Amino acid sequence: MCSLAEGEELIQQVLNTRGRLVATRTDVLVTGGAGYIGSHTCKALHGDGFCPVVYDNLSTGNAWAVKWGPLIQGDLADRDQLTAALQSSGADTVIHFAASAYVGESMREPGKYFRNNVANTLNLLEAMVAAGVRRIVFSSSCAIYGVPRELPITEESAQRPVNAYGDSKLMCERLIRWFGEAHGLEWMILRYFNAAGADPDGEIGECHDPEPHLIPIILEAARTGGAVHVYGTDYATQDGSAVRDYVHVTDLAQAHLLAVGHLLRGGSSTALNLGTGVGTSVKQTIQAVEHVTGKRIAVECRPRRAGDPPALLASANLARETIGWVPAHCSIETTIRHAWEWHTQQFRHGAGEG
Repeated sequence: MCSLAEGEELIQQVLNTRGRLVATRTDVLVTGGAGYIGSHTCKALHGDGFCPVVYDNLSTGNAWAVKWGPLIQGDLADRDQLTAALQSSGADTVIHFAASAYVGESMREPGKYFRNNVANTLNLLEAMVAAGVRRIVFSSSCAIYGVPRELPITEESAQRPVNAYGDSKLMCERLIRWFGEAHGLEWMILRYFNAAGADPDGEIGECHDPEPHLIPIILEAARTGGAVHVYGTDYATQDGSAVRDYVHVTDLAQAHLLAVGHLLRGGSSTALNLGTGVGTSVKQTIQAVEHVTGKRIAVECRPRRAGDPPALLASANLARETIGWVPAHCSIETTIRHAWEWHTQQFRHGAGEG
């Protein structure tokens, strides 16, 4: 662990290296800001006059995706470095993305998820209290709802996670609420449905290794001629495959920007669903990729995976009423087209260079 003085020196070195000071509209510490949704949110923050200070251990994030503010390479498990980062950055708000986020892996390695997601969120909250930082926007998930009894899912729907990932996110939500009660923390919890797409400007996009998400997996199959595995074709859905609500990553980024503004204006703490309200099945998603790319996709049907609900569909009415969020990209084909442009660009120029 580094001392407070060492942490301050590290941050100053980073700022000097980046050639800028963290002093625009206000400063936001973004944990996991080198990741997929985090990097898109940093772009949105910067575009609105904020300076995002990224705190990321780069275990799954990408340094090349940090383009709109300084990068502090650190781990949420290191309380001293984290407290130093909060105190020295001058941030008055945190957006917390950093987490393990793969449902299948969470079923095999639950300990990793409760350690990395829950224990590290507790570290962050305690560091925020120590540093006097009062606001947090938390990256949660529709996985907290489990298998819904009714669709669309509202914020009042029962919370019964069916995988360790969803349970870890629900525990984090409870931690944040209790820190609000005990320490006056102001918070916004944003429950994403399925993030997809890429920056329409082509500056950043989704890049995981291995890639767990359906749309980039299908796009890679389109590029290489490989097959896509469809897990479960006997669900009680229109075509037997699982249904998801895909929300464009730039729309998610905009929601975080609006949530920060809401808290800065003294808005009340609450939890919000983020989705389009439009369900797309796995088979329909494959067909949409075929239409966008002009490529035929080979399909291999497999049994259902543990922890996968048959259908998830959001009601985002409360997000519209509370922070004025309305998704701008509701067409699955538009979302896929942006992802395809990014995906093909990576292989023309290399990730982060196109």
